[in-house]
Amino acid sequence: MFDLFKKQFIEVIEWTEDQNGVLAYRFPTMDQEIKNGAQLTVRDSQMAVFVNEGNIADIFSPGRYELSTKTLPILTTLMNWDKAFKSPFKSDVYFFSTREQIDQRWGTQAPITFRDKEFGAIRLRAFGTYSYQIEEPSTFYQKISGSREMYTVSELDGQLRSAIVTSIATKLGKGETPFLDMAANQQDFSEQLKKELDQPFFSYGLKLATFLVQSVTLPEELQAYLDKQSSMNLVGDLKRYAQFQAADSISAAAQNGGGLASAGVAMGAGAVIGQTFAQAMQGNDSQSGGQAAAMEDPFELLEKLQGLLKKGVISQEEFDAKKVEILKRIS
Repeated sequence: MFDLFKKQFIEVIEWTEDQNGVLAYRFPTMDQEIKNGAQLTVRDSQMAVFVNEGNIADIFSPGRYELSTKTLPILTTLMNWDKAFKSPFKSDVYFFSTREQIDQRWGTQAPITFRDKEFGAIRLRAFGTYSYQIEEPSTFYQKISGSREMYTVSELDGQLRSAIVTSIATKLGKGETPFLDMAANQQDFSEQLKKELDQPFFSYGLKLATFLVQSVTLPEELQAYLDKQSSMNLVGDLKRYAQFQAADSISAAAQNGGGLASAGVAMGAGAVIGQTFAQAMQGNDSQSGGQAAAMEDPFELLEKLQGLLKKGVISQEEFDAKKVEILKRIS
């Protein structure tokens, strides 16, 4: 009887979350018993679970409770209490943090191989962030944290990353989304992957709050190929631009009777434009059935005509008429 009076009973049960990154915390009851009528405080972003001999009993959302047979109906049934029960009792009490665990990082350490519609079998890496929170503490307790005194975010990190990489590999393996679409529409790709991951997270009692794909990268050799292809496309555009510049310069020279020198400077200012002009001329030659293949270079011909004009062999009118004819032929 004397020992009974010396015994201390737990009258206040609460968790202040004084340590960051803790998902589950077992209230330290040790050999103490919980007093009937004890005060239970569950703060915002917390849930509390009473466990009796390994069996989950009552679950409490945020609020302040006085523990009795009314507030512990499941535990009352498990313990075979009657309605007039007044004695202290033993039970394990676990608190779970339901705060959103933000800025969690994920990434594919090894490249994932999938079949792309445009490039064939390629390997890529992806990186991003996600956030989650505990939504079903009973499921989390049964599958993840168990009876441990404390369970932290860092301990769960590896399991969640594995689930993410597995889902991504499965999604990419279907070959539904081409690589270029992934890179250009990362928001849509993030939403698609989140839908794929909602169920794996929920199976652990978690809610996947956000999932973001920040980058999707190719192996260096394939990236080098894409860079080379982009360069080739750019060169093609420069050729078309050079052809336009050539035609524009000759047209300006044709409108200026004394502009032969300026036309020559504009057309021969760079080797690229000159070469492009020659290629354009070759294209026109093939279309004319090869008749223009033997035609003398127009600039050389114009220079010869100018020499004849200076020597007085031909008149200014004859030179101007011949110049217009040559310019029309190559424009």
